[in-house]
Amino acid sequence: MPSVVVDAIKGHQTRQFEERLKAGRYWHQTGLVFASTIGMPMEAREVTRILHANLTKAKLPSVRMHDLRHTAATLLLAQGVDVRTIMEVLGHSQISLTLNTYAHVMPALQADAAAKMDAALAL
Repeated sequence: MPSVVVDAIKGHQTRQFEERLKAGRYWHQTGLVFASTIGMPMEAREVTRILHANLTKAKLPSVRMHDLRHTAATLLLAQGVDVRTIMEVLGHSQISLTLNTYAHVMPALQADAAAKMDAALAL
């Protein structure tokens, strides 16, 4: 997990502990990382509301939660992370699923690979 994510989760853990104290006897210890203000699973609508509020605050376009998954995979591919690792991060059972889903990114990666080969051969 990237360190920026680890740091964010640690901050969230502190806020969640404060919510736990505030909820007192109403807190349900479920072990969830992201829980309601009383420790229960969050409603999907609430998660979506929080996402959109944060996107608005950051002045970013409104997207679906699943779009974030695609963005992460596309960014990893663009950074040169191997497809096998991306497959495992996404939890795909077969590499072909990852390759077929993100095939639209491949032409840019192929052009980059060709440019790198040109540079290597020009030595």
